[in-house]
Amino acid sequence: MPGGCFWRGSARGRPDEAPPTRVEVRRFALGRTPVTNLQYAAFAAARGLAPAPFVADPDFCRPDQPVVGITWFEARDYCQWLSDVDGSRWRLPTESEWERGARGGLEQAATAWGNDMPAGEVPGGPLRGPWRVGLGTPNGYGLLDIGTIVHEWCEDVYTVPGLAAVTGCGERRSSRGGSWRHHVRWSPPSARSSLPPASRYADYGFRVLRELR
Repeated sequence: MPGGCFWRGSARGRPDEAPPTRVEVRRFALGRTPVTNLQYAAFAAARGLAPAPFVADPDFCRPDQPVVGITWFEARDYCQWLSDVDGSRWRLPTESEWERGARGGLEQAATAWGNDMPAGEVPGGPLRGPWRVGLGTPNGYGLLDIGTIVHEWCEDVYTVPGLAAVTGCGERRSSRGGSWRHHVRWSPPSARSSLPPASRYADYGFRVLRELR
C-alpha cells in the first residue's frame, strides 16, 4: 500500500465514522486475504497451541476458509510468530492503515471497489459458515475479501472522536470489515466495529500487515 494522505471516515456513515479526517500513513504491505485456517494451523503447530476453536465444525474446517474465533491476543501472537520466522516486522494494521488499503486508492467511495459492489462479490442465500477466501474481485490495491466475509481485528484501542479512550480491563479493540453471518455481508471502507480483545466470535478473523522501510 502506498504511503501518503487520505480522507479517513465518512459523513454518511454511523456517528463513530465522522467527521472525515485527513490522515497520513507510511507505505506498508497488507495480506491479500484474511488469514486462513491453513495458515493459522502452521502457527498453532509451531507453537504447540490448540487448533483454532471452530475448525472441528464441518462448516468451518476448509483450509482456504478464513480462520475465525481468534482473540485479538492470538492474532497479535500470530503476527509475532511471522516476525520471528522471517525477520520482518509483522503486526495487525491500525484502523487508518486498514481503511487506506480498503479504499484501493479511491477517495470516499461507497465500497472498496468504487460506488458499486462487483457482481457476485458476496454470496446470497443462507450460509452456515464463511465462504472461501480469494474468490472475489481485487480492489485497486489488489486486496481480496476486504470488507466482506469476516470482521478483522485492528491494532487500535477503539475510541470515538471527541471522547477519551476507554482504559482498563474491559477496553475494546477496533475491527473492520463485514461478516458472513450478517444480513448485509459487506461494509463500506469507513465502517467500524469493536469487541473486548479476549472475545471469540465465529465471524471474527484478521489480516496481517508487514512494515516497509
